Amino acid sequence: MKKTLLIVSVLLVAVVSTACINNFAVRDLNNKAQSYMQKGDYGQAIERLKSSLDLDPSVYETHYNLAVAYTQAEDYLNASTEYEKALEIKPNEADVFYSLATAQNNLAVDIEQGRVRVNTDGSLYKPKADEINFDEKYEMNDKEEKFVADYKYAAVQNYQKYLELNPQANDKEEVEKQIESLTKTKEDMTAEE
Repeated sequence: MKKTLLIVSVLLVAVVSTACINNFAVRDLNNKAQSYMQKGDYGQAIERLKSSLDLDPSVYETHYNLAVAYTQAEDYLNASTEYEKALEIKPNEADVFYSLATAQNNLAVDIEQGRVRVNTDGSLYKPKADEINFDEKYEMNDKEEKFVADYKYAAVQNYQKYLELNPQANDKEEVEKQIESLTKTKEDMTAEE
């Protein structure tokens, strides 16, 4: 009995020690990432935050900060994914819904302009610079049009959730205009051109 108690005690100390070391390492990596973000080095910030998540994927702040770093790096697909993970941990954070909606809207625009494209398997990718001709309007295929519609719809839903959670938002009028702009029909957009 004493031997079993001793083994359990040693294991408990080992688990607690490992958790403390991981917690310290996560904080250190997050602090380094913040420093890189302040310098505008989003690539290094992203790497530190991804390493932090390898140690502990349950930290809300790490997912949120990684999403912000991806947003700053204009990688809206990964930003959207990380905002969604942050919401899984804290599902009622109004500002995350706003940020997620903005990332989804920006991703839709990138697809419309050909800066992000859809592979035949349905995955998204960024084409090489020499594959993009900004002098011509990009013609989307059916899959890309579907992605754009889906991302705009999701953005509207997330902007609405933001307003639902934050009904007194200072930017309420601006967000409502954004929702209105995203919900315009294709015919309305064609008529404006």
